[in-house]
Amino acid sequence: MARDMSIEDRQAIDRTLALQGHLFDRGELDRLEEIFTPEIVYDLSDVGAGTFEGLEAIRSGALRLGAGNPVAHHVTNTVITSHQDDLATVQSKGLIIMADGSVSSVTHFDTLRRDDSGWRISRRVIRAQRTPLGGLHLTHAGER
Repeated sequence: MARDMSIEDRQAIDRTLALQGHLFDRGELDRLEEIFTPEIVYDLSDVGAGTFEGLEAIRSGALRLGAGNPVAHHVTNTVITSHQDDLATVQSKGLIIMADGSVSSVTHFDTLRRDDSGWRISRRVIRAQRTPLGGLHLTHAGER
């Protein structure tokens, strides 16, 4: 399915995902409607920050975290896993840099919808990468 998506749609999706990091890193929370639908569900429960529903909840949550927010968000390895008409599912990797210099890796699981404004994220689930090989090495530890 995803291979039939136009180059323009792929570029627009990449731009939306990339813009998210720029807006958060610059604190431009008044521009979140450029990347999220109004009814966005942003699930950060895997990293202990809960789930936010709607643009105002995301803004309030980011402001509440204050200095606990990452200072840099980097999105890479974007893969459109499926699409149909005005709906696409996308996985991407994220590197998050904190003020103390620590770095974390996450995977974004996104659903994007296209409307008159373009492609916007309607659901985002973030999962932390905590073990090498997704934990596969733990199941094969005795096979050396």
